[in-house]
Amino acid sequence: MKVYRFDNILLKTGWTEEIYITVDDEKVIQKIETTLPEEEIFPKEGYLIPGFQNAHSHAFQYAMAGINEGLSPEAKSDDFWSWRENMYSIALKISPEELEQVATDLYIEMVRHGYTHVAEFHYLHHDFEGNPYENLSEMSERLMNASVAAGISLTIIPMFYQVGGFNLDANPKQRRFISQTVDEYLNLFEEVQKASENYNNVNVGIGVHSLRAVKPEDIISLFKKAPADIPKHLHISEQEQEVRDCVSHLGKRPVEWLLENVNLDENFHLVHATHINKEELEGIIKTGANIVLCPSTEGNLGDGLFPLLEFFKKGGEFSIGTDSHIGLSPMEELRWLDYTVRLIEKSRNPLCLNAGDYSGDILYHMAYQTGLKAMGVTKEDYFEVGEKLKGYLITKDNTLFKNKPIEHVLGTLIYSGGPEHLERLI
Repeated sequence: MKVYRFDNILLKTGWTEEIYITVDDEKVIQKIETTLPEEEIFPKEGYLIPGFQNAHSHAFQYAMAGINEGLSPEAKSDDFWSWRENMYSIALKISPEELEQVATDLYIEMVRHGYTHVAEFHYLHHDFEGNPYENLSEMSERLMNASVAAGISLTIIPMFYQVGGFNLDANPKQRRFISQTVDEYLNLFEEVQKASENYNNVNVGIGVHSLRAVKPEDIISLFKKAPADIPKHLHISEQEQEVRDCVSHLGKRPVEWLLENVNLDENFHLVHATHINKEELEGIIKTGANIVLCPSTEGNLGDGLFPLLEFFKKGGEFSIGTDSHIGLSPMEELRWLDYTVRLIEKSRNPLCLNAGDYSGDILYHMAYQTGLKAMGVTKEDYFEVGEKLKGYLITKDNTLFKNKPIEHVLGTLIYSGGPEHLERLI
């Protein structure tokens, strides 16, 4: 047993001073106390926060980060759809062993930047020819192995990917993603669930890649059959062309169709949702569904801007992800969420709706709490008896945080800080 003393610890209710946390040899919390224990005390100077939650990752895309930042000799322009062709090329080439190595390197970097849990939106299921591996969960297990090696918790979400677009057969370049039927996908999902039981750091979610990637009747069928109490993720309304195609083929905008055909609830996490109208925004909030925003990737791809201020004012909840991993800092993701709103509104601190609010606190608590839901994790507080002491100390031995008033610590971290100001506990 070991007893740590923390100057300040961030809990759900805010900052608390002088907390004593007793852990066993595996760093599992045994006690959380406010009074001085009799045992030897090991002081930890700094501000203790739980790790960030990364609610959206495509690990294999880390292998292409930075290599698509220019026009090819034959191209006159570039957009999401041309970027996607390059992504397919990577997906067709990466072996199980290479995926595990790429994911291990990626997850190590996530941990260095302050993440302790990642949701892997995983659709690279099959071999080079598009045939299932003998072990259906081969590629998923490679990601699980990577998470163990990196020391990060993982929620793996094997994705249903069936067709190449609205009323289009699958593109041969998508062959490693494809499950032909709901039952075929559920068989894969069940194998991933079984494999996850061999790991103590892995949860499993369920989902469809997007409305354009699965037949509408099969989306409806899958979510009716899916377990009620696990996280459900899907891309939606990321591109304007996607919205136009959905209207053309389904007669509804993507979120509009989803609201009318699927019983959304707080277990649903809609990724991007960039191009939504007022009615769709209000419908999402009414159902309790959540949004996952990935500002560095959305900016890199030129997606557009989610109507964050209106969504937040009306009670909407959101988490963050690093998606294609063009950026890996949770601080960067959060500051750019706010900065895009500031640029639109031409004002400072627009997310502060009441006197005495602090932007950094709003962003941190929202992203953390909604991120937990995206992972399928239920907690009463940020640190609890029976769980590992996973968190980071914001160090005080630097100009940025030395003698910083406690109410400004999270704001300083998010708007001015980086991984160099974080010390990982375990």
